[in-house]
Amino acid sequence: MQKKRVVITGLGVVAPNGVGVSNFLYAIKNGISGIKHDAELERLQFSCQISGTPQISEELKKDYFTALELKNFNASGILYGVIAGLEAWKEAGLTIENNENPDWDSGTIFGSGTSGIEKFRESIYKIDAFQTRRLGSTAVAQTMNSGVSAYLAAKLGLGNQVTTNSSACATGTESILMGYDRIVSGQAKRMLVGSTSDSGPYIWGGFDAMRVCTFKHNESPENGSRPMSASASGFVPGSGAGAIVLEDLESALARNATIYAEVLGGNSNSGGQRGEGTMTAPNSIAVQKCIEDALKYSNINPNQIDTINGHLTATNKDSLEIFNWSKALRISKAHFPYINSLKSMIGHCLSASGSIESVATILQVHHGFIFPSINCEDLHPEVENMVEREKIPQQLIQKEINIAVKASFGFGDVNACVVFKKFR
Repeated sequence: MQKKRVVITGLGVVAPNGVGVSNFLYAIKNGISGIKHDAELERLQFSCQISGTPQISEELKKDYFTALELKNFNASGILYGVIAGLEAWKEAGLTIENNENPDWDSGTIFGSGTSGIEKFRESIYKIDAFQTRRLGSTAVAQTMNSGVSAYLAAKLGLGNQVTTNSSACATGTESILMGYDRIVSGQAKRMLVGSTSDSGPYIWGGFDAMRVCTFKHNESPENGSRPMSASASGFVPGSGAGAIVLEDLESALARNATIYAEVLGGNSNSGGQRGEGTMTAPNSIAVQKCIEDALKYSNINPNQIDTINGHLTATNKDSLEIFNWSKALRISKAHFPYINSLKSMIGHCLSASGSIESVATILQVHHGFIFPSINCEDLHPEVENMVEREKIPQQLIQKEINIAVKASFGFGDVNACVVFKKFR
């Protein structure tokens, strides 16, 4: 059986620097940061007192949830994921109907790192105070890891596979590959894929304790996230959600849908926490193999790549990541493609990072530009030894993009890499 071609027909995003695709597009093209002072982190005496937190108004919530659903609702990750997912669905020109039967051709793989951690906290206090019956009827739905995919399935009537993947910072990119595989194999016509991450101190506290978050920019939040910079001092915690509608080409053409890009393929793997790989550090051999195999499965040569959106977190692993790209692509400094990091504007959105950053990468392909990496005017010397300075743009570049590669590398020594192509 001939493999189905998979295209992207819808996008949705809830990001620290823009809620909704149009707002997000404007922000990334203009290098607008969404990182701000976080009063709650200051109150709790975190070392890092800045964050990238999406701004969701009460009015916007009512556009996506009923008053009954919002009663006792306290799960920011589900909130972000549902808003992004429904935006992508509507943007794809797909309708939301209350039919008796599910849509057997459509499903969702929507990832999450945790779900409803604030709800968990509320539950613990109520249970310890002998108030179990006051938890409400939605406590389970808000705290189960698959809550986000369950909410989306209910709102859209999805009858194909409905599940939630979880692979740390690689979650969002992995969800794209999983949805792609389901369509390529002919098991679904369309899949809503993406990922989300909760906000707040109970998500970010562990990272602050590990001292991997920056503490040097509490007075200048927008300067805090500095991927590839010599003065980088750790990542800025963030949150949000990204969503993508994947669809088989035949179905998309039949609907006369807007096609943002084509997914050529990709790869996910693990370093098995062997060699230099640990729970928190990547095995470089596995990272390189992930990239190499992603290109092989996509039938792409390194010299065809126009731009890379890296994982690049603003930690001391940025130089190692650039080294791994160089080794995997087998290219010299002079031929290294453009590379940028969205985390410079939104911080590290953890399990949501891969999907939000993929939305940004797809927008570059569709509209023909490369967004700037801000805060890296002082490039790290090791990075500058491997990449020409002009290939790490600090201003918007208008350029037709044919091939873009997005990769994510996560805790647990897991990797995912996907290849997007301009649809012609």
